Amino acid sequence: MTFEELGLKSEVLKSLEELGFSTPTPIQQEAIPHLLGEESDFVGLAQTGTGKTAAFGLPLVNRIDTSMKVPQGLVICPTRELCLQIAKDIEQFSKHLKVNVVAVYGGTDIRAQIKDIKRGANVIVATPGRLCDLIKRKAIQLGEVETVILDEADEMLNMGFKEDIDAILKQTPPYKNVWLFSATMPKEVASIAKNYMENPLEVSIGHKNQTNENIDHIYFMVNERDRYRALKRLIDFNPNIYGLVFCRTRRETADVAEKLGKEGYSAEPLHGDLSQAQRDRVMGRFRSKSIQLLVATDVAARGIDVDDITHVINYNLPDEIENYTHRSGRTARAGKKGESLVLINTRELNKIKIIEKKIRTTFIAGAIPDAKEICEIQLMKLIDNVISTDVREEDIQGFMPLIMSEFESFSKEEIVKRFVSAEFNRFIDYYERAGDLNATPDKRGGRDDKFGKGGRNKGRDRDDANKTRFFVNLGRKDGLNPGGLLRVACDSTGLKSASFGRIDILSSYSFFEADNELAEKILQGVNGADFEGHTMNVEVTKSKSGGGRSGNRRSSNNPRPGGGGRSKGGPRGKDRNRSRNKR
Repeated sequence: MTFEELGLKSEVLKSLEELGFSTPTPIQQEAIPHLLGEESDFVGLAQTGTGKTAAFGLPLVNRIDTSMKVPQGLVICPTRELCLQIAKDIEQFSKHLKVNVVAVYGGTDIRAQIKDIKRGANVIVATPGRLCDLIKRKAIQLGEVETVILDEADEMLNMGFKEDIDAILKQTPPYKNVWLFSATMPKEVASIAKNYMENPLEVSIGHKNQTNENIDHIYFMVNERDRYRALKRLIDFNPNIYGLVFCRTRRETADVAEKLGKEGYSAEPLHGDLSQAQRDRVMGRFRSKSIQLLVATDVAARGIDVDDITHVINYNLPDEIENYTHRSGRTARAGKKGESLVLINTRELNKIKIIEKKIRTTFIAGAIPDAKEICEIQLMKLIDNVISTDVREEDIQGFMPLIMSEFESFSKEEIVKRFVSAEFNRFIDYYERAGDLNATPDKRGGRDDKFGKGGRNKGRDRDDANKTRFFVNLGRKDGLNPGGLLRVACDSTGLKSASFGRIDILSSYSFFEADNELAEKILQGVNGADFEGHTMNVEVTKSKSGGGRSGNRRSSNNPRPGGGGRSKGGPRGKDRNRSRNKR
């Protein structure tokens, strides 16, 4: 099948030809004809890197009436990086249609974005938080939006954007189309489809939550104390690596990146403590391949769209299975092969089995390379570099007599040995006393936790004795709402929103609950975090149930999010077309 057969406008086809697109991917083949020909809602499930942006972007620009200087299409996505990437792609798709695309996201001047919108945006690509700010300022009107696209829906829910999405969709007309695209289909994403869609067509490329078939999944079992040394061996064994190293927390991310940097590895961190300018600098260096390794948290790495990543290394397994799918999906893009390497301790084998079942794949049990294997592969890499070096005859010709006289007493073999040793001795010295880092499973069965089986509702049903209640120094007057609190907490700790329970937002301060075992992580991560220019401080309250500092319950004007979807009595079908024709 070709793009010409899908029914796209000639102007769009011309843009695709200039971009070098020739054959649509499976998700594009399934989605585009339906989205062009039907007025209906849609759910598309496909892995990262399979062409989802074009699957919704091409039919979207095909629908835009450029004579109308109001937003007709709205794309909501979780991160700044993904927002910019989607906006760039849609601009390229619509180059010959003159569709005006505006990206709105946090971390930059909101006034400039307001000016861009007022010039007549046809398509808005937005992160939820910034879009909510624009709505509050009455700087954007969504009453004419005909198509709303939720991209990376599972990621947005993981980051605590449920309330923001509710608020945004309430501003859009009831007759809109809602297109939802996601790599996985957890129950939270299914609830969006239920609340905001009517009889959506669902297209799944592969099984739901299935991983990319071009990725090899390999786990390595080590003792906890050897985790960092094992990471270095995996990097040394893959000298041409261009990859991502995932850690659970910002602190661990910074520590691992710092250690690697001090030991001469080409690595930099990416986490929530970095300013936007620092993030941009790091991402720029990584995209240009000035650095080989990006050490990142799940939250910071969301939206990274970089081709040619060879390896994803899971320094720790994530707390949620869905995050593993997103991590591994950063490699093997555009039909290429890739590897997802996982370090586990002796009690985590059960986690691997859970992931295998969930994503319908099989992990290979790998062995951490020994000293001889690493030295051999590094030696051959050095020799290949020497052989492939471009010799600049004119520049070195004048120095050759002096050089040859210095080597006059050495044989050819001795000269080769000395040149190799000059670079290679550090590996020999380091691995001279290196032992075997491979470990065997804990005989107790490896059940150190039951990750992937938690959830907010389940957490609420537990006894309050298992919960810690936290006091927050910010409240409604500071602009804080439950979604904003969850965003900061998830970004600062790497936890999923399901890890948090009851949230009470009061006028000047707030409360929230989480499991007891997460208390230290939350205190370390959230304290000092920024919320819209305010420093967030968190303390453990003295009482865990019905009290805290004030004992106040959630007030009636701060209900827990729910519903807020399309009005089922609103115009659909012919009525929708009638509404469109009136314009």
